[in-house]
Order: sequence, then structure tokens, then C-alpha cells
Amino acid sequence: MTGDTPQQPSGSRLEHSIAWAVRNADGVVAIALALVVGLMDILDKDFDDNIVTGSILLVLAALVYGSLTERRRRLADIRGATEGTGRAIEDLAMVRTLAGPEVGLAHEQARRTTARWVFKGGTGTYLRAVTLPECVLEARRRRRSLSMKIDIVNPADDRACEAYARFRRTFGHRQEGGAFTEWTTERTRREAYATVVAAVWHRQRLDTLEIDVHLSSVAPTLRFDLSDSCLIITQDDPRRVSLCVERGRPLYDYYVTELHQSREQAVKLDLREATALSDEPTVDEVRRLLDRLGLPLPASFTDRDVGDIIDRALHAEDPYRR
Repeated sequence: MTGDTPQQPSGSRLEHSIAWAVRNADGVVAIALALVVGLMDILDKDFDDNIVTGSILLVLAALVYGSLTERRRRLADIRGATEGTGRAIEDLAMVRTLAGPEVGLAHEQARRTTARWVFKGGTGTYLRAVTLPECVLEARRRRRSLSMKIDIVNPADDRACEAYARFRRTFGHRQEGGAFTEWTTERTRREAYATVVAAVWHRQRLDTLEIDVHLSSVAPTLRFDLSDSCLIITQDDPRRVSLCVERGRPLYDYYVTELHQSREQAVKLDLREATALSDEPTVDEVRRLLDRLGLPLPASFTDRDVGDIIDRALHAEDPYRR
């Protein structure tokens, strides 16, 4: 009948009973001895008192054995909890700090073995100057494919460019001589345009390079460089401590998802529509390129301004070189 409770097979019940008895062997032995001695004492009036005493001692011994077994179990539980705590502490230490030349060394090591690079930052100056050309050079040398995803401020978004420039001015660091690095909305726009041009230029010179450029309307305060081996988080001021998260740590996987979601909310350029750029691009080539990508230059940009963008794109200097 459908209302009847299903019964377990007798073999299954026997297995569960045996398993229960093995797990509680100390208690079973103690109860069995107590029952045997008690029954013998009741049924046999001439039962020797020494046997009774000895049986009681056996019962007590069984109880002591059970107590020791329980203690061992507790110690095992404590040991397991300690190991869990150790793993938790290790996870808390999943982030390694980098300072000074350690930052450049970490980037160099990450570029050496990676087939993937994901960048999210303001305008990608260091990306253009070092990361992109070095990754391309390494991919060409090792004859392997390279996937790059770039997420920068949208140069066509005045509010985003102004917000980023204001952030850089507010927390800018002094160069030698005491002057602040000059960051304006105009400079932000030029740097971002230069990164787009650099991405297209390198893509057209390495068939195995798959590169995407995403333009964000949110001004970031940190830079993220993610490779196959680690995630490096830096700030605009090289004097401040940077962070490195090795692959395999939970935080690395979290940021893989976070960076993906950020790109999903940005405008993606279709670089397949890009027009050709010569080895030394001309002003007209760059204007045509940006028009084709749906990212036309402002009408106020003169040929000299476009020439400056080309220079920033292909001849950018490492901003952290001392």
C-alpha cells in the first residue's frame, strides 16, 4: 500500500546493527558483562563473590576503555579543528605585498609564462609601455597564442575622464623637483585613445594575438593585471604597497569573476572593423581607424594632437622607471 512505511531489507538492518555495535564496542562490552554477571548472581546462590568482584572490575575496565576511546576521538576532533584553523589562517595570508622593485619583478615573472592577460585600470599607460609589447614579444618568441582583455576609461565619456583626472590630481605623487604629475581631462582622453590605437597596432602584427578593448564609464582607483599565474593589484603611486595573489587562491578566482562582470558592463570595441595601420601610423590613418571603431576624435583635436596620441601609443615610456 502507498501509505505503508517502506521497510529496510533484513541484511541492511543487520549491517547497520553490526556497524553500530563496532562504533560502540566499549559500551556493548560493559553492558554484556554486567548482564552476564547479574544473571549468574541471581540464578546461582552459590556464586563466588570473587567472580562477582572480578566481573565488576572487568565492567569498570570496559568503562575506562570507553572513556579513553572517547578522549582519542576528542583529540582527533581537536586536531581536525586545528588543521581547519591553519587552513583558514593560510587563506587569510593569500595576499602577498609588493614594494619598490618587487612590483616590476612580479610583472616580469607573470609575463614570462602566461598566455592570458587581463587588465583593468585608468588609461593603461604601463600596459602600453611595457606589458603589451613584452607579452607580444614573448608570444612571438615562444610561437604561442596570446589572449588580452583591456578595460579602460572611455575617452568619449567626459564625466568619466574628468573623474579619473580629478582622482589622479587629488592623490597624485610628487616627481623629482617637487612638481605634481599633471593630469587633466584632456590628458586622460589622449592616454585612453592611445591605448586603443596600441591594441589595434599590435593586433595587426601578431596573428595569434586575440585582444579585446572595453571602455568603462566608471573611473577606477586601482589597477588589476591578471595572468595565468597571479593577480597583481597596484595604485597610481609606485611608493605605495602593491598586492599579489597567486593562482589557486580563492581571491584570484573571485577577481576573475569580478573583472569579467566589469567588462560585461562596459562598451566593447569591435576591433575586427579596424582599418590598417602602417608601422609608423599617420594622422589620417588614426582618424580613419577611430571613426571606423565608432570612437571619433573630438573636433577640437588638431593633427598635432593626433600625432601626440600616436607617440603615446607606440613610444610610451615606463611611468615607473627611475
